[in-house]
Amino acid sequence: MEKMIKDLVPELVCTDVASIVERQLPWEELDHKTILVTGANGFISYYMVLALLMRNDLMDSGIKVIGLVRSRENAEKKYGEILDREDLSLWVTDVCELTDCGRVDYIIHAASQASAWHFEHDPVGTINANLIGTQKVLELAVKYQAQVLMFSSLKTYGSFGDHPKESMKEEDVGYLDHTSYKNCYAIGKRAAETLCASYSKQYGIPVKIVRPSYIYGPTRRGDDRVWAQFMVNVLNNEDIVLKSSGAPYRSYCYVTDTVAAVFTVLLRGEVMQPYNISSKEGNITIRNLARAAVAAFPEKHLKLSFVNPEDEKEPEITAKVCEILDSEKLESLGWKAEVSIGEGMKRAIQIMAGGE
Repeated sequence: MEKMIKDLVPELVCTDVASIVERQLPWEELDHKTILVTGANGFISYYMVLALLMRNDLMDSGIKVIGLVRSRENAEKKYGEILDREDLSLWVTDVCELTDCGRVDYIIHAASQASAWHFEHDPVGTINANLIGTQKVLELAVKYQAQVLMFSSLKTYGSFGDHPKESMKEEDVGYLDHTSYKNCYAIGKRAAETLCASYSKQYGIPVKIVRPSYIYGPTRRGDDRVWAQFMVNVLNNEDIVLKSSGAPYRSYCYVTDTVAAVFTVLLRGEVMQPYNISSKEGNITIRNLARAAVAAFPEKHLKLSFVNPEDEKEPEITAKVCEILDSEKLESLGWKAEVSIGEGMKRAIQIMAGGE
């Protein structure tokens, strides 16, 4: 008998995934469908795949998942015995070299290089994943008349210069220097959205778009994102030391809330209407995010400190340091965030600790 997801992942991960599957959505639309997930080794994609497979376990949904990955070795480390299930198969290739994997009904396009390290060291690979990769996905969708959900980004909004916004709605458009390689990711995502609109218009492909905020959750120790570094500090029983005042004010959303939002847009969203994914309770400064990581485990007696004494003073939150997304449009579909920053930090760190 095939092993169930609850028997193949740690208990805390299982609880996380169950919280997605239990959302009140028209899941039956996915029954007996084949769903391609690009970038399936990513930590958001991992939770999407597990949620779909858990639907099969609980509801006998007959969903077939194809995970597109660049590295079979990394996928084997990430998924383990889950890869032995008949409802999950791997397709090992770069999204820019995507060919025909057979009939698919849905494509969730999450493959991209979203790390600042890649922007600096592989800008060509970064923009190609968003341009060529997205085109390959759309061509496959045309062939099979598949529905597409594309992961865009808050980075598409750009800068609002002398007229900063306290929060960004989907229709807002700021300045991006298209001659700078540093914008390989942001400009690539903008262009990918236009590509989606073009294919939707010309070929009638139903494409839906999400623009996630800063997403956090269980990750690998080598992750260079600031929230991940805070988690590693706590795992290592180290105080968190900031080299700045930690003033940037950003929207953070826990991975399970994010995945629930993705499925909400996929199943309830309008075609070619981008949806921000953010949590009102997750609007927080970097400094307070560090505090939340420390506070999640009071028994460790960790503290937050600053390299420069002048940074100890609480910074003033102004629109100029904001990266806050307005999620009203998403919430109108019936979605709401369920995980607070404190709870999310604790859960993620506990899951990471259990993997050691």
